[in-house]
Amino acid sequence: MVSDSGNAEQKRKLELAFAGLVSIALIALTLTVTKLAPVHESAGEVAMAPEPIVVFPDFASISNIETKKQQFFDFLQDYVRHENGLVSDLRLQLLSYAEIVGSGITLTGHERDWVIDLAITYNVDTESTIDQALVNELLLRVDVIPVSLVLAQAANESAWGTSRFALEGNNIFGQWCFEEGCGIIPNRRVEGATHEVKSFDTIEAAIEGYFLNINTHHLYAGLRRERARLRRLGQRLDSIMLAQGLDRYSQRGETYIDEVQTLIQQNDLRRRDRRWMEN
Repeated sequence: MVSDSGNAEQKRKLELAFAGLVSIALIALTLTVTKLAPVHESAGEVAMAPEPIVVFPDFASISNIETKKQQFFDFLQDYVRHENGLVSDLRLQLLSYAEIVGSGITLTGHERDWVIDLAITYNVDTESTIDQALVNELLLRVDVIPVSLVLAQAANESAWGTSRFALEGNNIFGQWCFEEGCGIIPNRRVEGATHEVKSFDTIEAAIEGYFLNINTHHLYAGLRRERARLRRLGQRLDSIMLAQGLDRYSQRGETYIDEVQTLIQQNDLRRRDRRWMEN
């Protein structure tokens, strides 16, 4: 027979055990909410971080062409907006430093370290000791790319997500690399050539690589200058105009520009641009 004191003790143990389970449940709920929290918010719009995709969707299995196109664009759109959100955050911080140096005030050590780190990421020469020149060059590079332009290039370069490089290496922009084993060897690579088509672990990584390529490579300096010109004029970044700076992206030159612009217009991709990101 169990005594009253024994019953009380047993009841106390059950209460503690229940409290422990509630605590665990609350922690799990907190972690879930934290994982789903938005990573960027601006002007009332929220860009959520998409879950990393390691297996590329099978767009080739979609027989209806219009359905395939829309699903391809819908799939990539959030990734592009997310990357634009990250770039926008960096640009806002950079603009605050540009205002400081523009007023003749020297950046603090912490502020200049941040600028130097950003310059290294964006392949800007850090040897110059002039803060103004460094910040000005970064402002040309650290900027968004219209969603419509990114989607059009992705469709063109990946054959609507059905190319070998997209399926095997998440490479939807045809980006090259030059170290042995860095990617996929093209079947029709010219004899003597050493380039490979770069492999990415996720779609997110591929889009990040594309943004850095457009925003840093000397071949696209014209696109960046045009983007800066539109900024100075207070105009919206127009993907049709910016596409003119992609003549060196492909050996097809002007033909490639026409292809990208046609994709933007025929698929009404500019409606997917968010004004708060491109202004």
